[in-house]
Amino acid sequence: MQITAAVFRDATLKPSFETLDLTGPGPGEVLVRMVATGVCHTDAKAAGPESMSPRPVVLGHEGAGVVEAVGQGVTKVAPGDHVVMTFGSCGRCRSCEEAEPAYCHHALPLSFGCKRSDGSSYLRAADGSQVFGDFFQQSSFATHSVGRERNVVKVRKDAPLELLGPLGCGVQTGAGAVLNDLRVKPGRTLAIFGVGALGLSAVMAARLAGAGRIIAIDRHKGRLDLARELGAHDVILGGAEPLPAQIKAILPIGVDYAIDTTGVLTVMRAAIDSLAPRGECGFVTSPWDGSELSISPRHLLLGRKVRGIIEGNSNPDVFIPQLVDWFMDGRFPFDRLVKFYAFNELEKAFYDSETGLTVKPVLRM
Repeated sequence: MQITAAVFRDATLKPSFETLDLTGPGPGEVLVRMVATGVCHTDAKAAGPESMSPRPVVLGHEGAGVVEAVGQGVTKVAPGDHVVMTFGSCGRCRSCEEAEPAYCHHALPLSFGCKRSDGSSYLRAADGSQVFGDFFQQSSFATHSVGRERNVVKVRKDAPLELLGPLGCGVQTGAGAVLNDLRVKPGRTLAIFGVGALGLSAVMAARLAGAGRIIAIDRHKGRLDLARELGAHDVILGGAEPLPAQIKAILPIGVDYAIDTTGVLTVMRAAIDSLAPRGECGFVTSPWDGSELSISPRHLLLGRKVRGIIEGNSNPDVFIPQLVDWFMDGRFPFDRLVKFYAFNELEKAFYDSETGLTVKPVLRM
């Protein structure tokens, strides 16, 4: 079949919207007609000069749509089902077998390799040349996407499908960091460094968890205002004064939990330095260039812990429907983060997200 897709042929973040030939679904695959897809910071990184993915490529990894066809052996979904597309996982490694697919041993190639396990691609340009798809096993910047049975999650049909794509990555990452990985306890304190889509999702999840004090830190005042509306008790505007000192002016012993969403080394170190004894810090991203972070071992001796968190340690078949239920019940209003864009406004969505004008862009197909 022919589809329309945003194809990245260089590192300029400027896609060309092209008609491509799509072949599939093959065995174990699911063809989804995209209704909408979130735009994530990872998409922008993958579209730029720091990309780990090949060219030309179709990106996008927060798709939501309707199943059009299923390949041989697929039983989890059927044509007509509403689905959210999420990260891929192998289903065979120890992490997958223990229901922690976010830590799949093969996560990196499944996310950024952009090809089937046999090396083939299901996308071709008009001249017959290969276009790489399979970004996060979905490449959702297109009118149609091919996923795998494992990374396609059925959701209730009374939920607004055009809103749900961000649950596949950004929203579940922030919420899951609080609920699944750090497991924030009622009454405990939490600082969230960076309140974009991930951080604000963490704010809402911390409120659900009954956190006693939620501190939001960001460089954008508008995001801090929204963080307060969504449940933050205190906000700190990033500036010249050291962040640990500002946090300890509020909570003298520091915070029980800290989450960094920025991937900026100085901010990551500030998150660690803000911890109370036996406190725990989680990083949901990292510098793309592999830069190393210095940590004071003495500071960690009082039981402080540091951990990496991918995709909120989500088991998507369980966690995404739970987030949808909380949203429909009015307890998790992630729609407050969303601004809609037309499909051909992808470049503008990148810009508005990077500059802080929009928290979570979503493209309508």
